[in-house]
Formats: sequence, structure tokens, C-alpha cells
Amino acid sequence: MTARAAAPALGAPSAGATRYGPAPVENPALGEVFAHAPGCTPEQLDAVLDDAARAFPGWAATPFDARREHLLACHRALRAAVEPMAELLTREQGKPLKHARAEVRLAADWFAHTAHLVLAPRRLVDEPGVEVCLERVPHGVVAAIAPSNYPVLLAICKIAPALLAGNTVVLKPSPDTPLSSLMMGELLGEVLPAGTFAVVGGGTELGARLTVHPAVRLVSFTGSVDTGRAIARQAAADLKRIVLELGGNDPAVVLPGADVDAVARELFARSMTNSGQFCAAVKRVYVHRTQRRRLAEAMADLAGAAVVGDGLDPATEYGPLVSRAQRDRVAGMVDEAVRAGARVLAGGHVPDRPGHFYPPTVVTDLPSRSRLEEEEQFGPVVPVIAYDDPREAIDRADASPYGLGCSLWGDEDRARALAGRPRCGTVWLNTHGDLRHDVPFGGHRHSGIGVEYGPWGLHEYTQLKVHHIALRQADREMS
Repeated sequence: MTARAAAPALGAPSAGATRYGPAPVENPALGEVFAHAPGCTPEQLDAVLDDAARAFPGWAATPFDARREHLLACHRALRAAVEPMAELLTREQGKPLKHARAEVRLAADWFAHTAHLVLAPRRLVDEPGVEVCLERVPHGVVAAIAPSNYPVLLAICKIAPALLAGNTVVLKPSPDTPLSSLMMGELLGEVLPAGTFAVVGGGTELGARLTVHPAVRLVSFTGSVDTGRAIARQAAADLKRIVLELGGNDPAVVLPGADVDAVARELFARSMTNSGQFCAAVKRVYVHRTQRRRLAEAMADLAGAAVVGDGLDPATEYGPLVSRAQRDRVAGMVDEAVRAGARVLAGGHVPDRPGHFYPPTVVTDLPSRSRLEEEEQFGPVVPVIAYDDPREAIDRADASPYGLGCSLWGDEDRARALAGRPRCGTVWLNTHGDLRHDVPFGGHRHSGIGVEYGPWGLHEYTQLKVHHIALRQADREMS
């Protein structure tokens, strides 16, 4: 299933469809199947990877400036298709249409941002008789495995640097959100050389086969810690390189004396981004005991006023969760915390309506070692937890195995003094989850291996190659 042949199949599955055949895709706002996505058989996957492997030498040898122009063509192709792709994205993922448009635009622009990066050789040694140069060269075929929360953007964050570096790429989107990626495959197939990029649709079995395939030399994955571990084990057998952007469970620590009313609005917005389905969303809020009640009630008021509904409705602020399984997992974690003594100040129940909805929820009085504090719920739920000392709060947050991000809110000098304490990839002061194309992003500990974005992310899709030249006698005399 190449990029040129990966059009979404919006009809019924054909007779005799197998587990690799057309798969149903739900509209999570309705809880109903609205399309079927073509599935890739093992034989088709082998053929796609063979095409990618054959295309690799020619693409790697293509001048860097020519590869840059191809990325700019990808930017233009996606920019021209914002509306149809955004509508399809909302129907399969659930996010409000205005947010889907923003995702597609940002994804298109990511090609342009990436195209302006540089991979230049460096001369390390220039001495009489010896010259040593260092260059970055591509790995080969890259398997990009993207998640369902931002299926277009997070795919392109892998595709663009991998292509610019000279790799060929095979993308497997989440089976929950394959259609926008398949449409993207059609669009990019019109502007990229044959074999350089393909999209394959399928589930866990296809992803496992992609990961272990001998043609693949690097696997780039965004998703859960458990799946990341499995990919790391599978890739190790063939010594493939890996880039893993895994779970987040990010804490926000509100420092004593902070303006609670101002902070509440910011924390609520940054915890509910994409209905909480964002790795760098605020997942836990720690606040001084004297301010806990006020902050929790202010956030609960915001939760109660939020408009939840179908993403195609212009009034909707927050859409459904992407699947019933994810909705049920979030609901189960809240119910478990309540049975152990936690209090729900807003939300906290599955609404009696079609679709995979869960309302913005604020929880407090969590018992110690609650799953709602220690695990990433990946939904529109935020626990508000009291502390007595900010250092204690940071240490308590760090007891979780995650280490993606953390934010500190309040007096800037006090926040700066504590910024070195959290064990994570990014510490934000008086903001949270602000990601930029020119700033590296990655996690510590269980939150991942490697980084994405900017030149640092580009370098992940390369390997070092040294040219060590013993200069001839004539060359030395001339110098």
C-alpha cells in the first residue's frame, strides 16, 4: 500500500475481508462506524518495505537542497488540503474542527520549518598529513508509528526530518485514526519520488511486523510506555536504532503565594488540551495546602462551564475521547479513586449520550499512591493535591517513573531556584506544554529515548560517519 495507493475506503468492506482487510473506523462523537480503512497484509507490507529499501540509495544520494525542495512541496500540498483533511480528522478523532484545522496547518508548516534545517559536514582535524571530516548520513528505511491524539502532526514530526536526512519512510498510523494519514499519503505521493514515503494501515500485528522487518533500520514511535518497551525489545534483536516519545503524567507545582485565580484558568486550559489527550498536558496539580481549596474550586467552576460535544459543532470546546476503551479507562481510574476516598468537584461520570464522552473533571483529596496520581490517565481529568513544602511536592511528583515535563507557577525568582530539581526533559515556568519546532522535546526515565524537533530531532535520523584521510606527500608539500 504505497502513498499513491492509500486512499481512504469509505464504503463497506469487501467480501472475504480478513483481519488484515478493511477495518472499521468510528466517529467517537457518535460511537458509530462511518468508514472502513484499507488494511495492509503481511505480503503487501513486505512489498512496501522492499520498495522503500530500493528507493533509499537514490534518495540518500539526492542533493540536500533538492530534498529540501521536496519538503517545501509537501508543505504546499498539505496547505492546499486543510479543509478536507481537517474534517476527516475531526470525524475520526473527535477534536473540534477549529483544532483539527490548526493541527493540519501546523503539520504543513512543520515541513517548511524542517526544510530550513541544515546538515553540513564538519572538519574535525586539519593538520599536516591528516584531514578528518565528520558528516551525518541517513540510516535507511525508517518505520514511523504515530498515535491517535495528533495523528497528522505527530506523524509529520517524524516524516519531515527523516526524509530531509535522506531516509525513506513507512508510516503506520493508529488504527483508531488511519484516514487522515491515508489521505496525507495520497497527497504526498504526488510530490515525492516513488518509494520514498508510504502509509500502511493495520493494527498491533502489523506494527510488530514492521518493527522486526530486516529492511527497517530505525523505528520512531510515539505512544504508551508498554508499547515502547515492546518496540525496544523487538528492535534490539536486529540492533535497530529507536526514537521513543512515551507517556507524560506531567505535574504542575503552584508555589505558595501564587495568584490562584489567574493560575486556575491557565492550569485548566493546559490540562484539558485535546480533552486531556496530549502527552505534555498538565496531568496533576500540586498546590500549597492553604490554597488547595480555592484553586480546586476555581478549576471546578471552569470545568462546569466547559462546552463538550461533537467536534463538528462550532460551539464545542472539548470533544470526546478517541475510543470507548480510552473513555472507560479514564472513568475507571476516577471511580477507583472515589471508592478510596477522593472527592469529585466537577464531572466524574460517563454522560448518558452516544459517543465516547467524558466531561472535564476535577478531583481532590486523593489517597496516597492513587493510580490517578501515579499513572497517566490521558483524559480530561485533573487531580488537585495539597502539599506543605514545594520541594516535597516536586519529590512526590518525581516518585512517578515518568519524566517528560513539569511546570512551576508563581514568583519567577522562586521558580527559577527550584527549576533544577524536577527530573524531566522540560521544565516550564508559568506556562506548560508550549512546544516549538526549534526547541528539542523528549523525556527522561520512562518517558522516552531520544528527542524530536529542531536540529536535535533531525540528528536522531542520522548516524555519524568519519572521513579520515592520510594526505599524500605531494599534498603535504603543496600545503
